Amino acid sequence: MLLRDDDEHEVPLNWRASFEQIVEAFLQGDLRLSNSPLNCVESIHPDTAEGIANNLNAYGASLSSLNSATWERSVYHWMDGYWLFLADLTTVDEEVSDLTLHARLRDAPEARLEVQSVHVP
Repeated sequence: MLLRDDDEHEVPLNWRASFEQIVEAFLQGDLRLSNSPLNCVESIHPDTAEGIANNLNAYGASLSSLNSATWERSVYHWMDGYWLFLADLTTVDEEVSDLTLHARLRDAPEARLEVQSVHVP
């Protein structure tokens, strides 16, 4: 159960696998999540996927599978109608990089996670 308050909370265990699968799809070159069987995640708009690719390239270090250390800094919080998730990403050089995956989950039945961006905040 996700909390609706003004505090930041660690990403619940049941959502971590979704973020790990998103990153694995990115590693396979599927930045739109169009070939990934992620039932709880929306496909990414082509313009958003292009922005993600540009930001990953500009960062200069290659993305890697999420390290368990990422969950020590990744958070979610309530934003009046949706939950915002900020998941720190792993690169080949850093267990926890400055790159952050931004996603939201609307407060609606059958809502799916929407990846909005990958960038350095």
